[in-house]
Amino acid sequence: MKRDKIIIGSRGSKLALIYADKVKSELKNFFLKKIEIKKIVTSGDENQKDRLSNLGGKGLFSKKIENQLISNQIDIAVHALKDMPSFETEGLVTNYFLKRNSPNEVLISNRNVKFKDLKPKSIVGTSSYRREYQLKNIRSDLTYKLIRGNVDTRIKKLEDGNYDAIILSKAGIEALNLNDKITQEFSTDELIPCAGQGIIAIQCRNDDIEIKKLLEDINDDQARMLANTEREVLKVLEGDCDTAIGVFSKIDGDNINLSVELFSVDGKKRFFEKDLKNKNLGKELGKKAGEVLKIKSEGSYKR
Repeated sequence: MKRDKIIIGSRGSKLALIYADKVKSELKNFFLKKIEIKKIVTSGDENQKDRLSNLGGKGLFSKKIENQLISNQIDIAVHALKDMPSFETEGLVTNYFLKRNSPNEVLISNRNVKFKDLKPKSIVGTSSYRREYQLKNIRSDLTYKLIRGNVDTRIKKLEDGNYDAIILSKAGIEALNLNDKITQEFSTDELIPCAGQGIIAIQCRNDDIEIKKLLEDINDDQARMLANTEREVLKVLEGDCDTAIGVFSKIDGDNINLSVELFSVDGKKRFFEKDLKNKNLGKELGKKAGEVLKIKSEGSYKR
């Protein structure tokens, strides 16, 4: 490779930098020259109070990083796949992934109280409509309240008494070595995660052949299959952070199993689809599931 160094672009949060460092460690096995990580403050990081859908959606966490990629200020962008829009930005490609971390959701509560044991009207903090509606299906007697901020900020808000419990992704908790904070882990059947949860995605310029070849060396093929399957559902439904949708796939032998759960805007109607296909046909599987749910829901999921 001709270049003397590679610059990785990342959000500046502790968790994002851990993910970027994982990518850096993998690249070091194939690129022996200098690798730098550049912190980039995104619009999603600047506003930590409002619901993301009111600010412009998932692109808030990726747009500024992508702009630096397009303008050649960085060579690679590292993202949590769940925070990325389903449609690719022109000139860029997101098709390289590290091995999937846990896709599960976890509960962290004051006094270590399990979800079923929380007192009625207890305040549960969540940042997504999906989690809120899934949890309401289990316990409608609790109060669900928006929570924003990085993991440490959310845990502090909990410990300060603003919430009785909060819901977070297990992958982030594990990466930050905060496993001792976990009160309860939900299975992916109990709470279907959002598309791409637990997957670290790597993005580059589509015309950067050198970098694409290097990223192919560190790509996890199974994670790619799962990522592309789940993102295909979002593409069909034009899903964003204000779409209450859970999408989860897993490989079982030669097949890929897909479960999708979609809620109406008010959360009162739930639409579910489960299917499987040969693991090499993941995109077709995702597309079909999205199309079926689009018909079933009659557009009631769109805000």
